[in-house]
This record gives sequence, structure tokens and C-alpha cells, in this order.
Amino acid sequence: MPATSVDSVIFGNLFSTEAMRQVWSDENRTRKYLDIEAALARVQARLGIIPAKAAAEIVRNCRLERIDLSKLRAQTERIGYPVLGVVQQLVELCADGLGEWCHWGATTQDITDTATVLQIREGLVLIEDDLSAISAAIAELASRHRDTPMIGRSNLQQAVPVTFGYKMAGILSAIERHRARLAELRPRVLMGEFAGAAGTLASLGQGGLETQAGLMKELGLAQPAIAWHTLRDTIAEVGCFLGLVTGTLGKLALDVKLMMQTEVGEAYEPFAHGRGSSSTMPQKRNPISSCYIHACASVVRQQVAALLDAMLADHERSTGPWEIEWIALPEAFLLSAGALNQAKALVAGLEVDAKRMRANLDSTKGLVVSEAVMMGLAPYLGREHAHDLVYDLCREAIRQERPLLDLLSENAAITKHVDRKKLSELCDPSNYLGLSGVMVDRVLERIRAAPLIKGV
Repeated sequence: MPATSVDSVIFGNLFSTEAMRQVWSDENRTRKYLDIEAALARVQARLGIIPAKAAAEIVRNCRLERIDLSKLRAQTERIGYPVLGVVQQLVELCADGLGEWCHWGATTQDITDTATVLQIREGLVLIEDDLSAISAAIAELASRHRDTPMIGRSNLQQAVPVTFGYKMAGILSAIERHRARLAELRPRVLMGEFAGAAGTLASLGQGGLETQAGLMKELGLAQPAIAWHTLRDTIAEVGCFLGLVTGTLGKLALDVKLMMQTEVGEAYEPFAHGRGSSSTMPQKRNPISSCYIHACASVVRQQVAALLDAMLADHERSTGPWEIEWIALPEAFLLSAGALNQAKALVAGLEVDAKRMRANLDSTKGLVVSEAVMMGLAPYLGREHAHDLVYDLCREAIRQERPLLDLLSENAAITKHVDRKKLSELCDPSNYLGLSGVMVDRVLERIRAAPLIKGV
């Protein structure tokens, strides 16, 4: 019965997705073994390495429905690896002893690694689709709120004004970098393995490289220049990529959680009746998607560390690190899919309260634009004098609980150079947004111009 969060009947679609579970399922993995064995037989028959009759019989039996999965489980528990169990069943299924030509010149790790790469390829398609959807939704938010002023925060304190579009465009730029990384890593990662016992293809002699090339062409994978049985950087790279993706989603989730705080109230996850409610506090609206994103991202990071640890493989065929990947890689993909799915829903329906953003900007009665005031007075008073004067007036505004504008307007050293109208403009947060809008435009323009993401 299901026992983990990613395949739980209850929690499964909160922590992952059905599509990604299918990619990493026993059935799909076994199907990949069969696809590889069939492709190997076809290629070797064309090269005259095995009889054409044997290849036809092997291919005929390389169908998942012909494999007894219960028997395969028992074989795997006895042998330690599932590939040999699959091969043994194929040998038994093939007529006239023709199954003895199955798996010719291959080793268990060749089939296992290549199947893993085929699963990675399918998993990355799902990741790419989700990243594309998230990118489009965030781009829409950034465009719509290009000029919506809000407070920028530093060390959880109010800093200077920005726009909500600027905040979203920053996250969008990271999502786009992930999409670029995905395109860049595919040629390196989507590389098959067929090298024999110690990677030298000794068992096939002169036909080894030809078989390897033909097999990779059949499977649509890159041909390796040399065996990578114990050189696991490409698998680790995929893990690191997933760690980066979920890290960005975790940052998004953290910001949403903070903006959803009652005292802040600037943005909310999409509303659905009963979602995020409390069993004892009817008023609660908890950040459910953000919490699951946070959890998924945290565990993915741990699995990335495990995949990096699995790189420490001994000699030409390793003793143990390889099995780490069997645990960590599927879970990293499954949890990444969960985080992406939650993030996709979050950004597609994010509720933005522009009035509350403005109220929070005004809550300090002008203190958030003290930098603007200082810079506005600097040409008349000198920067250091302006800084010290505004600093003192800020402290006094806090003590008297009065607007900064009032104290500025009462100071003769200031009004000698700047009237109240000008001071009022300096104290308006919407006038101190810097290049927020321009930077939003730059991010959106790069998205529209990039061949990778045309149509966004």
C-alpha cells in the first residue's frame, strides 16, 4: 500500500502529480528496460551481430503486459537488480532459445542508466511545461502591476517603495533563467549508456561503437564519448537544476506567506471555499500552497545533497553510491512537480490588494521616503547635512507621531530652499519608485524577444 507523501492516496496530489508519478512508476521503468532491449536487438540484427530471427522474437516479447511484475519483484529481491529479472523473463518468453541473444554485450548498468535517462527526459518535459505556465502567469502579473506601488522590505523592515510588478518581474527573471538552464543541460544529460562490464565494450569487439551509436539513435539520445558508469555529474546536474527551480519557488512562497500576514494583507493565495481554514478559528485563511511549496523545496534540497554524494563512486563500477540515485532522483522529480503544480495555481489566481499596499506605504507617515527627501535636499544643504537633518526630523516625527511632511514644512533651514508643495511631492511614495517600471519592461521585453519563449 502507498506509504509516502508522494504516492499517498490522501496527500499524493498535494506533494506531487499523477503525471510525474507515472514517469517514475515501476511500470514505466520496466517499459523503458524493454524499449532498450528491443532497440538493442534491432540494431544488432542490422549490424549482423545477432540473427534477425532472434531480434524479431525478442522485439515481439518486449511488451510490458508480457512481464510478470510479481515475479520480477521476487527476482529483484533475490538478485538485487531488476534488469536481470527482466532479461530472464524475456529469455523464457522467446521461442526456440532465441532469447539467449537478448541483452547481447550489455551490462545491467547500461540498461538501468539508459532507462533512467529516458525517465529524466519525460520528467523534464513536465517540468518545462509547468515552468512555461508559471512564466506566463507571472508575466501577466508583472505587466498588470507594473506601476502598483508597494513597500520594498529589507531585513523584514520597510525600506523604500518599489512596485508589485517589480517584485514579480524579479521572480520571473529567475524562472526564465531556469528555462534557459533546462535547454542548456539537455544535450549533456540526455546521453545514453552502453559500454559493457567495465565500460570498454570488450564483449562486442569491433561492433561495439556501431552498436552504441545505433542504439542511441533508436532511443533519441546522445552517444557518450566514453562510459560514465561511475561519473555521475550529469545525474547530479539534473538534481541541482531541480534544487534551483524549487529554491526560486520557495522564495516566491515565502514572500506570499509574508504578504498574507494579517498585519500586512497585501496579497493572498487564490480563494477556494474551506481552503486554508482552521478547525478552531473560523477567520483563518492559511497559505496552503505556499506551505506545500516550502516543504517540497526543502526536501528536494536534501535529495540534491544525496545526488552529489552519489558522485563519489569507486573505480569503474561502484559499490553503493549508485543506489542512492534510485532513492533520491525520483523523489526530487516528484516533489519538484508538486512544488511547480502548487506554484502554478498560486500565481494563476493570486489576489493582489493594491489599496492595502498603499496603506502600508503610508503607515509610517512619510518615513519610507526619507531617502527621497534627503536626496532632494542635498543639492541645497549638502548631502551630509541633509542626511543628519532628515535623520533628526524622522526621530522627532516618530516621537510626536506626526507626518514627516509637517516637520519638514516647519523647518526654516528647509523651507528657505523648498516649499511645501515640493516637499509634498518628495514625501509621496509613488514618486520614488526609481526604475521599477523600466526594469519590469526590460524583463518582459527579453521574454518576448527570446526564441526559447516566443508567444509568452
